[in-house]
Amino acid sequence: MTPNIGKCGPFRFYFYSHEPNEPPHVHVDRENCSAKFWLKPVSLAANIGFNAAELKKIEKIVISNQNDFLEAWYEFFGS
Repeated sequence: MTPNIGKCGPFRFYFYSHEPNEPPHVHVDRENCSAKFWLKPVSLAANIGFNAAELKKIEKIVISNQNDFLEAWYEFFGS
């Protein structure tokens, strides 16, 4: 199960339901690219295929939606 938590332009943001023991984070995909960002504090955890400019853009999106993403995380996984 992959709960979707948002879409911004070509980017889809979601969680994997089998990762409750990790710190809060969000996955983001676009076509064949994928990245993972920690939410507290926002930082890149993993990247497959995104270039530096795209990662910077995604990071800005994550920062501006950090509170909403954290709220969705805690709603889904509990606190």
